Amino acid sequence: MTLDDLRVFVAACESGNLSSVARDLSRTQSAVSQHVKRLEAEVGLPLLERLPRGVAPTQAGRILHQAAAAGIGHLELALRQLRDLKQGDTGTVRIVTGATTVRHFMADAVVGFRRQHPHVTLEFRTENSTRRCFEALAANAADLAWITLGAPARGVEQRPVVELPWVLAVSADDPLAGRNSIVAADLARIRLIRLPANSISRARMEEQLALQGVELASTTSVADWDTAVLLAELGLGHAVVPALPGRTAAGSGRLRLIPIPMLPPLAVGWAVRQWDALSPLTREFADTVADSLLGPATPAPVRPTAG
Repeated sequence: MTLDDLRVFVAACESGNLSSVARDLSRTQSAVSQHVKRLEAEVGLPLLERLPRGVAPTQAGRILHQAAAAGIGHLELALRQLRDLKQGDTGTVRIVTGATTVRHFMADAVVGFRRQHPHVTLEFRTENSTRRCFEALAANAADLAWITLGAPARGVEQRPVVELPWVLAVSADDPLAGRNSIVAADLARIRLIRLPANSISRARMEEQLALQGVELASTTSVADWDTAVLLAELGLGHAVVPALPGRTAAGSGRLRLIPIPMLPPLAVGWAVRQWDALSPLTREFADTVADSLLGPATPAPVRPTAG
């Protein structure tokens, strides 16, 4: 039983898909299977159940996964701390984010952190969904993931940082541009620019509108919030999006952003495998981002949920 065997096994349990694990770890699926088979031969019990779509840990697998995940987390913390001691104020912080996250949520924090730690390496990896961010964490390809918070995920701790109110983005000459707020009746008449089908933000928005009996018509879809806002500014439709930091409440130029108070705010923040297993530099970066969004005098809400 090697540490590599256990790392692959933990990733398989948390991903539920051997192909994804192989891709994330840059190995063949056969090599991933061999790691699991070695563990099963050593413990004398099946650890993963093969399903029509993916795998799931057996009862024995759940026992080993819980112990291995905790052990690997503590070991990685110790190794990171030893590297920090050896290197001084150097090291690497690895962040996985969406395409526009750094611009909207981290720009000030990155500048401030760089001034404090000029020799620390910041590695940013872009993924197009929360699920892919979780997979990067499970594969140890990232330390921190900035996500739209959703349901608890197995093997992941989530920490809310800021809540984003919803707004309707429209062009300045749109009939709704002069409104102070948007109600359900207004939304029933808009030409919606839909957010990505696999996004938590779209799911949350549509879920809340469905509760109020609102079904939106759409002929346009986009891959991210920024594109939706741009198309709305050009008059090609209406975008229901979170109000991002740095944008004025009213919008500017040809863009108008009108509050939608009927929709609950969208929570965004950090996801990690194990908060206590992060290096001091990584935790400092996460706190720097939170402070830049909330202000140093306002502590980030800490309501971790562990899957």
